[in-house]
Amino acid sequence: MLSVAILAGGLATRLRPITETIPKALVDVAGVPFICRQLDYLHAQGIRKVVLCIGYLGEMIQAVVGDGSKFGLNVLYSPDGPVLLGTGGALKQALPLLGEQFFVLYGDSFLPVDFTAVEKAFFESKKLALMTVLENADRWDKSNALFRAGELIEYNKHAPRPEMAFIDYGLGVLTRSTLDLYPIGHNFDLAEMYHRLSLQGQLAGYEVHERFYEIGSHGGLKETETYFLNQKGEA
Repeated sequence: MLSVAILAGGLATRLRPITETIPKALVDVAGVPFICRQLDYLHAQGIRKVVLCIGYLGEMIQAVVGDGSKFGLNVLYSPDGPVLLGTGGALKQALPLLGEQFFVLYGDSFLPVDFTAVEKAFFESKKLALMTVLENADRWDKSNALFRAGELIEYNKHAPRPEMAFIDYGLGVLTRSTLDLYPIGHNFDLAEMYHRLSLQGQLAGYEVHERFYEIGSHGGLKETETYFLNQKGEA
């Protein structure tokens, strides 16, 4: 199973005042820090190695997670350093800790999806990258992907068009060479790279049918808490 890079370095300004003193990864979600929920879930999916890209208050995440052994994982850390690098820059910096191909997961997302099936689809596509997509129709956020007949034709987060009915679900697979164009220490958004790859025909699409959960906003946090409380009630 591929390793997973988790992008957990942002300032989380939309979650203030909660994130004035803790990083988003440590926000309490139904009694458990969110990163702990993510790591338990990744272990259940068969993942064994995780690289945490950290920035804002990252040392607090390290103090809680440690080496990952309590989750059955090997957890390594890639700090942004003195300047926040953005999602793309943080990933570029973490490359020495990652393999030739790897999963990419946002640190504020919980995704009910089969990682094994996603990995299989990526290798079968023979493309440099894969993005999971959900038919969204602007329900949870602005739709930003044109996906037809199993093909991801274009992803464009910054200039979405009306015919884009799908959205980036939050789990991707990348080949390390996709980051070759960017210098280390350079701040850039992973969305820029995904857009370029889609136009080059190198971004495969994998359709997911169950909604995602995120804690990037107060509304999203409340919905995610409800999801986990319901899961607990069904257990």
